[in-house]
Amino acid sequence: MNIREQLEELEARNLSPFASLSRNTKGRDREEEPCDIRPAYQRDRDRILHCKSFRRLKHKTQVFLSPVGDHYRTRLTHTLEVAQIARTISKSLRLNEELTEAIALGHDLGHTPFGHAGEDALNSVCSEGFAHYKQSVRVVERLEKNGRGLNLTWEVRDGILNHRTAGTPHTLEGKVVRLSDKIAYINHDIDDAIRAGILTEEMLPAQYTDILGHTVRERLNTLIHSIIENSLGKPEILMAGDVETAMRELRAFMFERVYTNSVSKKEDPKAKRMLADLFGYYMGHLEELPEEYRLLMESGDSRERAVCDYIAGMSDGYAIDTFTKLFIPQAWKD
Repeated sequence: MNIREQLEELEARNLSPFASLSRNTKGRDREEEPCDIRPAYQRDRDRILHCKSFRRLKHKTQVFLSPVGDHYRTRLTHTLEVAQIARTISKSLRLNEELTEAIALGHDLGHTPFGHAGEDALNSVCSEGFAHYKQSVRVVERLEKNGRGLNLTWEVRDGILNHRTAGTPHTLEGKVVRLSDKIAYINHDIDDAIRAGILTEEMLPAQYTDILGHTVRERLNTLIHSIIENSLGKPEILMAGDVETAMRELRAFMFERVYTNSVSKKEDPKAKRMLADLFGYYMGHLEELPEEYRLLMESGDSRERAVCDYIAGMSDGYAIDTFTKLFIPQAWKD
């Protein structure tokens, strides 16, 4: 019995009967020889952690576009906070931590530069539509490794696809990540909005903070404990009714006061126009796409999808630099 098989045996003995066992995975699109030391979901976690799309998240907007200051969240730090929250919950419920972490680390790989503003821009100009949760799956199935993808297990891809509010993950680990994503961004976006001077703690509605807590730490503690206490030993991921309602209403408050706020979103129209112009340019100059995206078209993908793939993969800074090179006159150099 090799190390992987020993670890799989430990999972079977120690995890909840409702956990997803690595040896019971529905598998990968392409069969592979199993690793001798890593169970399937650990292998997926490692592949995501080492892929290029994951590294680019450090230069992509979470909420505040190109903020001045080192302490605002980026898409990468958001992802890490989601993974930490999700692992805490999964460990307490004796679910599969490695599956949970793989889903959490991969859930936003398809996000565009400039956050949801970039997503809205590509969705508006691409006749096939654009949604970051679908793009995250496309990244791991198609775009990484020069069109070969990461060949992840079905359970990880299902969790990534269904992490959005309207999603319905098929594993408890995926359901943990789906809630952890909301818990993370509601609370860290409050923290960033306070740092930016858009909110103060006192501006948060008391009917919600009296239930959840009056600091980020208190709210995280309340939400995480509520999930654990209400889900332990059950085949579902649940939260106390009053806590769930308070979280949902606080999220709605954040949409009204921060996510659509004219101060925090004042640069969004510029970002949207920039990505729309980049889309139009590359649709007319397909020969200027990097070779890997031209190969996608040769293998059957549409021109619009390949152009979206290229732009969605850009970091904020790379998108700005590319736009500057293409559209802003440069000083003459002899």
